[in-house]
Amino acid sequence: MLKRSDMTPAVDLAAERGAGPVRARRPVYVDLLPPCNNACPAGEDIQAWLALAQGGQYRAAWERLVADNPLPATHGRVCYHPCESACNRNDLDAAVSIHAVERFLGDQAAEQGWAFPPPAPPSGKRVLVVGAGPSGLACAYHLARRGHAVEMHEAGPVAGGMLQFGIPAYRLPRAELAREVARIEALGVRIVLNRKVTDLAADRAAGGFDAVFVAIGAQASQHVEIPARDAARVQDAVTLLHDVSAGERPLLGRRVVVYGGGNTAMDAARTARRLGADEAMIVYRRDRAHMPAHEFEADEALAEGVKIKWLTTIKEIAGPDLTVERMTIGPDGRPVPTGEIETLSADAVVLALGQATESGFLRRVPRIGLRPDGTVIVGPDMMTGAAGIFAGGDMVPGPRSVTVAVGHGKRAARQIDAWLRDATHAEPERPPVVDFAMLHLPVFSDAEPAAQRELPLAERLGFTEVTAGLAPHDARREAQRCLSCGVCFECDNCYAACPEDAIVKLGPGNRYRYDYAKCTGCAACFEQCPCHAIEMITEPAED
Repeated sequence: MLKRSDMTPAVDLAAERGAGPVRARRPVYVDLLPPCNNACPAGEDIQAWLALAQGGQYRAAWERLVADNPLPATHGRVCYHPCESACNRNDLDAAVSIHAVERFLGDQAAEQGWAFPPPAPPSGKRVLVVGAGPSGLACAYHLARRGHAVEMHEAGPVAGGMLQFGIPAYRLPRAELAREVARIEALGVRIVLNRKVTDLAADRAAGGFDAVFVAIGAQASQHVEIPARDAARVQDAVTLLHDVSAGERPLLGRRVVVYGGGNTAMDAARTARRLGADEAMIVYRRDRAHMPAHEFEADEALAEGVKIKWLTTIKEIAGPDLTVERMTIGPDGRPVPTGEIETLSADAVVLALGQATESGFLRRVPRIGLRPDGTVIVGPDMMTGAAGIFAGGDMVPGPRSVTVAVGHGKRAARQIDAWLRDATHAEPERPPVVDFAMLHLPVFSDAEPAAQRELPLAERLGFTEVTAGLAPHDARREAQRCLSCGVCFECDNCYAACPEDAIVKLGPGNRYRYDYAKCTGCAACFEQCPCHAIEMITEPAED
């Protein structure tokens, strides 16, 4: 495995250029780690499926994508795409719109009726997955592909978890989610709805399950003590979003205050506007720089008429009046009370103060450890203290997002598969990440990312999807903006640059090899490789 310490910057080569009597360094072809791949919590090989999409090989690109993530149409809509924040193209013009291409491939699969590749032969092993949210669905999918029989027990009436009941339909149409869930079922996964697990050991024994993956998420609202006298309607954001997703239209009134600063608060306020509120105001005790919500979530809420009152905390609710206190940010980034008090009015108050997991039923299982906040303690192999019982998603400590949950499901499936075979699974060592300074790019003209059309503000009165997908030619063009960081894409630059004809082409898809009998170590190939798929290493010592 190539280490970063083995890698030589171009400036070190000046004294070693040319065909001297002794070659100090030799070039080698390497596959380094693109920053998008490195940043993806679901572990997608983004560069690989973008490369296939560049050539219009959309089904092959989708199959490469779903080798890691079975929900691309969903993720292309709701993932916060940390891959794009890491994209080296940010230093050139703008990041590749990876999420838009991912959504395009997921939508193509639905339109064309693509099915997952057939699973491995049956293993004879049975696995119970508790919770049909994103983590449970991902785990079930990867286990089924490995030939295991999977049964999911879901407490709700529909699979999807927070995808179904926590994310508004204007971001994720339910038909798109249902299609991806149905494709997982078609792989052989059995989903039992309205089946809440209260005695895990009994369910495991009754079903003859060899292993269990628990992924019930965090769908219980956290509360804060706020004195309330004859309060206006007060409810939590999770319940509000759940009820709206279930087809209800809660009566919130004309003025709605949402208390919190996360993504759920933004969704709750935007939902309140769609339910008819003339004024939806978010009250948050910190400033924008310290809010947990993503910047674009706040931007979209503000564009739709949501107001945000920063540095404000609710002290008391008395009827329609809210007593609030102004805050300031201290040196440690925490809010500090100022003593300045004012009064706001609201017909309804929605609390969006975070979510907790309802994991109490696991206390009945010996050796499963729970933290005070209800999260479950797991090891590096995703297994709890009880043999054969694994856990993941929002119910384990760590960052919470749909993509993190799906990544947990995949990792858990690998570990469960190994455990069922009395083996161990070790993740392969990751090669060095390629940053922008390591690239040897030719002169590029700026190429702005393909824009996704958005529903005009005046038309966002209901729950119709706000953002549209890309057309095929736009998706292909967007994929072609990928710089293929660290991975050879057979551009022939090295082949053309070599003055000694020391590079042998091996045919399409097979890349190249070096004829070291001819190579002088001049590094011309290294300096002409745009994506840093060539490294100069110290010449091996002669025996």
